[in-house]
Amino acid sequence: MKEELQTIPGPDLSMVQEDVRRALAEDVGSGDVTARLVPAELRAEGVVISREAAVLCGQVWLEEVFEQLGGGVTVEWALTDGAPVIAGQTLCRLHGPARTLLTGERTALNFLQTLSGTATRAAAYRARIGDLPAILLDTRKTLPGLRHAQKYAVRCGGGANHRLGLYDGILIKENHIATSGSITRAIENARALGAGLPIETEVEDLDGAAEAIAAGADIVLLDNFDLDTLREAVARHKGQALLEASGGITLDNIRAIALTGVDRISIGALTKDVFATDLSMRLHFVR
Repeated sequence: MKEELQTIPGPDLSMVQEDVRRALAEDVGSGDVTARLVPAELRAEGVVISREAAVLCGQVWLEEVFEQLGGGVTVEWALTDGAPVIAGQTLCRLHGPARTLLTGERTALNFLQTLSGTATRAAAYRARIGDLPAILLDTRKTLPGLRHAQKYAVRCGGGANHRLGLYDGILIKENHIATSGSITRAIENARALGAGLPIETEVEDLDGAAEAIAAGADIVLLDNFDLDTLREAVARHKGQALLEASGGITLDNIRAIALTGVDRISIGALTKDVFATDLSMRLHFVR
C-alpha cells in the first residue's frame, strides 16, 4: 500500500504573521518602556549565535518580528532552515535601529530557539532510523497556537506530518470505538460519512489489528505494542494497510521499532516536549 501523508508546505505567511502578532502583543503590549533609555537615532549591528549543535528553523518568524515592529531592520542569513548548525556558529547578522532590535530580540529568539529545538529533536529521531524505510511522523500534541510552526519544524528536521487537525483525517480511538460498539462498526460509520479522508484506527492488540484491516481501515495505529507483537503484526498484515507504531517510543528504541518493518512511527514528544536551542543575540551599537 502506498503511503499518503497529510503534509504542509513551507510556512504560510498569514499564519506566521498571526503567530508574531500574538507574541508581540504579550511581550511588548502598549510599548517597550525600557527601550526609551536608548536614543531614538542610535543604530546597531547584531549577530545571532548558536551555543550548541542544532538544526536551524524559524527564519521567517524572526524576520516577521522586526517587520511588524516597524521595519528598518535587515537580516542576512548565513544558512537556511533545515541546515545543521555547530556550536558557536553565526546564524544571521542584523542591522537597524537599536530600539527596534532590543524590543524584538526576545520574541525573535523565542521563535527561533523553539522551532530550532523542534527541528533538532526530529532530526535526532530521524538519524536513529537511518536508511530504514519507516516514516517519522509528528502528532497533534503541539504547543497551543503553534501547530503549523512546529509541524514545519518537524519537516525541517527530516520528519513528516501526521494530520494537521481534526478536519483533514479520521483517527478512530478507543472512545470512538466504545460509542460505536466495535472497531468494525466505527470504521463503517466513518466510511458512511463520505468525507473522502483516510481512515486510521487505533488498536491495542493483534485481534484489534485484524478486525480493523478486515473492516477496511487505511491505516492501523499499533498503540504501545512491544517489539515481538509489532513483528507479528507486520508478518500478518504488511501491505494490507499502513501500519503505524506509536506510544512509548524513545531515541533508545526507535531503531528497533523501525526494524520490525512498520510503515510509520508517530511520536508526540517531537512537539509536545519543549526543547529550545541555546541561542544568543549580541549587539554592537553604532554612533
